[in-house]
Amino acid sequence: MPVVALNGINLSYQVRGQGDLVVMVMGTGSPGRVWHAHQVPALVAAGFRVATFDNRGIPPTDECAGGMEMADLVGDTAALVESLGGRAHLVGTSLGARVVQELALARPELVSKAALLGTAGRNDPMQLALSRGERALHDKGITLPGRYYAAVNAVLNLSPATLRGEAVRDWLDIFEFGGSAVSGGVRAQQELDEHDDRLAAYRRIPVPCLVVGFADDRVLPPHLAREVADAIPGARYEEVADAGHYGYLEQPDAVNRLLVDFLTG
Repeated sequence: MPVVALNGINLSYQVRGQGDLVVMVMGTGSPGRVWHAHQVPALVAAGFRVATFDNRGIPPTDECAGGMEMADLVGDTAALVESLGGRAHLVGTSLGARVVQELALARPELVSKAALLGTAGRNDPMQLALSRGERALHDKGITLPGRYYAAVNAVLNLSPATLRGEAVRDWLDIFEFGGSAVSGGVRAQQELDEHDDRLAAYRRIPVPCLVVGFADDRVLPPHLAREVADAIPGARYEEVADAGHYGYLEQPDAVNRLLVDFLTG
């Protein structure tokens, strides 16, 4: 993966395929390579040039463990778009979707279309309680037992449909391997979970937007995504069944169909 100096940091990215540029922005704590499991192959096959990258906080991009602001992540994404051609379709999930929303608002000339997965424009009490609890675990030096952490993570992020299937064993192994300890860079990202209500501001977003809610999302329930779609003029809202917060991994075919249809339409 190339590492380039952009927006005051060293940023790691990959580009695959040929065609119109799509830049994909990942959520809290996850590297850009997560997109390569399902979304990148589908978009490359549909004729796009697809860029993924590691947000600040995720090595080999600079961790910036001393702290970051939403404007920093927006600036990083904008700088990458400019370096790769100056205009792109944007796809983001969770924190990444919020980055895309803010970029579409602040620099619409860089955004052809924006697809926003598992997103929100405001905090709600449950989301705040969860994010504050996760930060408190790190700050108090508490590491959860691996199998228990895996089970909690699965219940929070996966659909009951996934939990009932055989694939849940693989998910539990993945979550247990990752463990509950987080790096300083991810801890800095977690501070961005708490934010102002931005729904009124999103009424000024001028680019075509697709908002995708995941029907079984417990982290950012679909009513929060629908609020974003309702706020953005002309935005299209779609909801994916049997999908939790990681719906793009649980129901990749459905998500990929929505993305390809929107970006090629």
